[in-house]
Parts: sequence; C-alpha cells; structure tokens
Amino acid sequence: MNTKLIAKNPTAYHNYTIEDTIEAGIVLSGTEIKSIRNGKVNLKDTYAIIKNGEVFVLGMHISPYEHGNIFNKDPMRDRKLLLNKREINKLFGLTKQKGYSLVPISLYFKGSLVKLELGVGKGKKLYDKREDLKKKDALRQIERLL
Repeated sequence: MNTKLIAKNPTAYHNYTIEDTIEAGIVLSGTEIKSIRNGKVNLKDTYAIIKNGEVFVLGMHISPYEHGNIFNKDPMRDRKLLLNKREINKLFGLTKQKGYSLVPISLYFKGSLVKLELGVGKGKKLYDKREDLKKKDALRQIERLL
C-alpha cells in the first residue's frame, strides 16, 4: 500500500530515545479528515496515555475545517487510537517501566486510512541531546568535505 506522510513530530527523536514503534489507527470525524487532507495538523507537544484499557492521544491539534460550520469538533480534543488488546497490554507493560512514555512520531495516510506511528521512548537527559547535536554536526562537516 502506498503511504503519504501528513505530519511529523519534530521533537520526538530530539527529546526521546525511541526503542519500539507501533502503527495505530485513529478515530476521527469527517471534517477532521478533510482538514488533515489539507495538511492542517500539528503533532508538536503531543503524547499518548492508556486510560481504562484504551489508548488516547492528547495535545494533537487539527485545525477546524473552513467549510465545516456546525460539524467541526474541538481542535484539541482527545482522540482514541485503534489497537488490539495484545498491543495495548504490551504498551501498558512498557510504559509502567521507569521513564518510558508513549510518543506520537508521525501521522500518515496508508491507502485511504489515517495511521499514527506511536513510539515507546525514554526521555533524554540534556547531555544526551547535546551529544546527538555534536554527532549530527560532525556528520554534516564530513558530508560537506566529501
């Protein structure tokens, strides 16, 4: 199936060491899909939680559709992720470990369906972030010289 990237979380790999990823469907309304097709979605500062055996993504901003009038939903509402019970139990076990959290990495179309790539990550310390920036800078210098 062909995939088309809609949005990426710019801070996911900067703030977290992603150890495992999983693909999840997402429950959306019709006007939200139309707004996503226009690219009006922001994944910065988003995170996911497990509540009552279900996974929800919080802080994802989908701008209201211009022609949606009364059918528009709240842009910052909590959205349910579609995962099976085995996947939810796996994520629940991983997030109960110290320092792990669920981080949305990217939002994309897979065929006609909207999918969210969810990562299980451990928060980086400030010195880890600096080290990563040094490595990226060194690679850029090498590429420039070659």
